[in-house]
Amino acid sequence: MKRRDFLRSSTLASGAFLIPAFLKPFETMAMSAVSGYKNLVIIQLSGGNDGLNTVVPFGDDIYYQKRKTVAITPNEVIKLNDIQGLNPNLSALKEIYDQGWMNIINSVGYPNPDRSHFRSMDIWQTASNSNEFLSTGWIGRYLDSNCQTCQNPYTAIEVDDTLSLAMKGSKMKGIAVQDPNKLYQTTREPFFKDLMHGPDNNHLHEDNLGYLYKTMIETYSSADYIQKTSKTYNVVAPYPATGFGNQLKNVSKFINSGLNTRIYYVSLGGFDTHVGQQNQQGRQLKTYADAVAAFVKDLKQTGKLDDTLIMTFSEFGRRVEQNASNGTDHGTANNVLLFGGKLGKAGIYNNAPDLANLENGDLKYQIDFRDIYATLLKKWLNVNDGSILNAQFTGLDFV
Repeated sequence: MKRRDFLRSSTLASGAFLIPAFLKPFETMAMSAVSGYKNLVIIQLSGGNDGLNTVVPFGDDIYYQKRKTVAITPNEVIKLNDIQGLNPNLSALKEIYDQGWMNIINSVGYPNPDRSHFRSMDIWQTASNSNEFLSTGWIGRYLDSNCQTCQNPYTAIEVDDTLSLAMKGSKMKGIAVQDPNKLYQTTREPFFKDLMHGPDNNHLHEDNLGYLYKTMIETYSSADYIQKTSKTYNVVAPYPATGFGNQLKNVSKFINSGLNTRIYYVSLGGFDTHVGQQNQQGRQLKTYADAVAAFVKDLKQTGKLDDTLIMTFSEFGRRVEQNASNGTDHGTANNVLLFGGKLGKAGIYNNAPDLANLENGDLKYQIDFRDIYATLLKKWLNVNDGSILNAQFTGLDFV
């Protein structure tokens, strides 16, 4: 089969072969150069993490009235003040909190919340209204808006095998890189190289084939750049031997090698805790906390923590009252956790969730998540947040 026929039959028909676009690195870029700008790391907790059992309102009696068997007892809570404290499985984060490198924002959500995992995650990833359906993500639109005029390749990497909607713009996309060596080897397969350098490449510029060919060229070039740059640095700090720990270890490698990337995106699943919540959530929270603590300490040691901001979110929280299966069902507002060496406001950002003032048994949101995005875009990435979010948001003062 000719390359042209292969592309027509398999790629455009099914979309299975499409590789996310990535900014083509400049050939003159010095591989050993340090980035010299701020990094943003997004951590997605998939499944709807229970925020009330993550940052525990142990000082509120209603919490224990509503959660007879799944509540974290006061003697287990890692107390941060007289009202709230951390789940004991987050013990690794206490030192980070005490150093002033952690910020907790309570009651984050959006108007007219949706309790579907898929729809609510789309809303968070696209920064849309709950009745609005967008095909581009907020990070993808950031890439679109900046790469029209920028002189340097502002890029985004998702440390995974697939690309989230958050990373997809209309013109630019991030790239999914779980293993830079694997990506490099894939793009050096004979069939891939033939597509890049074959004699009939001119046929690939027809219609959508031109876009595909450009995407493959950019991916081919990017794989080479990522692999060559990242291998110049070896992470020496200890990380937990978990998949999530390895994701953050890779991000450390990328940042410390001077990879010219602004945004990194990682995910940890397993938070849909309808049944037997305490053990299941506890395991996932420990996996999360141990890896994040290692990552923050690593960046501090290498001098990169001041230039890095880490944000953790989940698509929604859980209902205030537990269910009959020692779990919790899909809810609404949740907490967002931030980490960094230059937080403008460390500690607990706002008041604890109001458990006495619920809406159909759910928390009422106090802070729109897009105010957090607006802050990240405007104050951290130094871009026009309104044009990316398609609306104006006040923003916050955590940086």
